[in-house]
Amino acid sequence: MTDPHEVSVVRWPDQTPSAQDGPAELLAAYHLQTQAEKGEAVAGVEGLPNRYRVEIADPQAVFVDDVVLLALSGEIAVGCLVVTIPVDGRSEVKRLWTDPAVRGRGIASSLLNSALEHATESGVSTVRLSVWKWRTGAIALYERLGFTVTEPWDQRDQLVCMERAV
Repeated sequence: MTDPHEVSVVRWPDQTPSAQDGPAELLAAYHLQTQAEKGEAVAGVEGLPNRYRVEIADPQAVFVDDVVLLALSGEIAVGCLVVTIPVDGRSEVKRLWTDPAVRGRGIASSLLNSALEHATESGVSTVRLSVWKWRTGAIALYERLGFTVTEPWDQRDQLVCMERAV
């Protein structure tokens, strides 16, 4: 039997035939929580902006050129992260999310470390990300892993842009 505290990070869908719905469920939770935090809560996925509904409906198509990492506890997806295809020597980390029920166990750190390892193997020189300023726990995690605040490339209000060399 698998230890319920043991979590592995794998590439999706290549290494996760049993967790096909995992990314969609995690992305839905991520987007619903983000909308609520922005003060624009919606009752369900159908109330999200179309660009987010598309990600949830078919993450494999939306992120076809990117790398989707899943954190698995047994066969259950408990976290996800997307690393974009490199452009001009940079990749971006997007959609980092862990199930609130399993937070505090290092899952987000494991996902980020796997993303940085992938970026290094891909010849990327810089990894960047953006995060809402109210997500102070996430910002602290990014800073612990060497990310620093940088000039914004996305001008949305309350968005913090960060990057680090790999």
